[in-house]
Amino acid sequence: MDYRQKRKLSFLTIGLIFLLSGVEYAVILPTIWRYLQLLEAPPYFLGLGLSAFSFSGLVFGPVFGHWSDKTRATKTIILFSNVFEIVGNFMYFMGYSKWLLLSSRLVAGIGAGAGSSIFGFLTRTTLPDERAGVFAAVMACRQAGLLIGPAFNIFLRLCDFKLGPFVVNKYTSPGLFMCGMWVLMQFAVMVLYWDIPPLDSFPEQHMLLREVRGEEDEPLMSLEDEHMAAAEDSYGSFTPEQTETRLSSELPPSPPDSPSLDTSDPFENFSASQEFLREEVVVLLTAQFITLFNQTALETMVTPLTQKYFGFGELGNSVMYSLCGVEVIAGFFLVRWLSRVLEDRVVLAVGLLICSGACVWCLIFLANPQGGFAFELIEFIIGVFLQLLGLPFVAVSQVSLFSKVTAEKTQGFSQGVRRSVGGLATILGPLWAGGLIGNLYVMLDHDGVVL
Repeated sequence: MDYRQKRKLSFLTIGLIFLLSGVEYAVILPTIWRYLQLLEAPPYFLGLGLSAFSFSGLVFGPVFGHWSDKTRATKTIILFSNVFEIVGNFMYFMGYSKWLLLSSRLVAGIGAGAGSSIFGFLTRTTLPDERAGVFAAVMACRQAGLLIGPAFNIFLRLCDFKLGPFVVNKYTSPGLFMCGMWVLMQFAVMVLYWDIPPLDSFPEQHMLLREVRGEEDEPLMSLEDEHMAAAEDSYGSFTPEQTETRLSSELPPSPPDSPSLDTSDPFENFSASQEFLREEVVVLLTAQFITLFNQTALETMVTPLTQKYFGFGELGNSVMYSLCGVEVIAGFFLVRWLSRVLEDRVVLAVGLLICSGACVWCLIFLANPQGGFAFELIEFIIGVFLQLLGLPFVAVSQVSLFSKVTAEKTQGFSQGVRRSVGGLATILGPLWAGGLIGNLYVMLDHDGVVL
């Protein structure tokens, strides 16, 4: 199996991991509010439960990232982190008490810390000008999971039986379901994922990909077509057989099984202050923090808000999250296309402008909805639409820009720091909103001021 095939399979596996993380979020979020109520948890436990997952990712993201930078053993890290997802979701299924439920999200969140290693891997195995498109595709996979997840909830809500000493119902079944899905993911990683060396290890392939990226109009990951176009442009007219022969001679036949050819310590001359306390890095981290704080705060208030004003139950919330998933996926594909014609910083500016408008709309119309059911529902839909529209613009552009302004050799750790900043925002956002569900003016006013 050659380098290109291993690269494709590894990218496919990463897409499946992000898809599954989206499914997990989508099957748990619509039911956790009522689950906590049944366990007699106070309202602020909703914010704690949502923040616990992010807290674990915040702590372990840099740890996993540092591990991957030192060893380049991303596959081992993914397999190890998935064990925490399996255990955490089984704890959620058990659900004896509100404290066990809270602990389950803490344990599962450790598994999410592997995302820093994955983004470091993607940075090392992609070219700078293709990176935004790759990141957009990976993030779109998570949103596809958010879209698919509620469909599983439609069936999970019908569960009502016992499995030994455990009760399987519409509140506990999401944990059992996700436990089984992460077990299957372990097998997929073992079979499909490869710790391929970075592009810099193979100058010929690096230059060939650069030629292709200069003229490509085809979808991002169609590497065979890209290589054929590059060969035809440089050497005249070739048949597919001649092109394949040419590529086979230029690309490395199959990289060694070792994760990296570079044995030097990537942290030998590393300085955290010089790396992260630079203007461009601070701006990107700030943009990420503000956007995720507002996003998670609004997500936390949505379920209680729809229950209070529109009478939505688990089914209604699941349908709502499905429609939201469609919008966000479309947004990621839009950003992927725009990244080919616009600079990343322009995409970031557009996203922040949209998010600012969403906060103003929510403050005006959602803090104290009036006008009857139909009018209130329209106000709610517009507010959610604007908030979700800006998310792909900010998410993709800031990740792509961050990977370009930080050192490539320490991308795992740097992405861990970036994700930790985002994790801090996703902790504080739900905590802020969870304690102010009954006072939306204060909650939304603070969101607007932060942005």
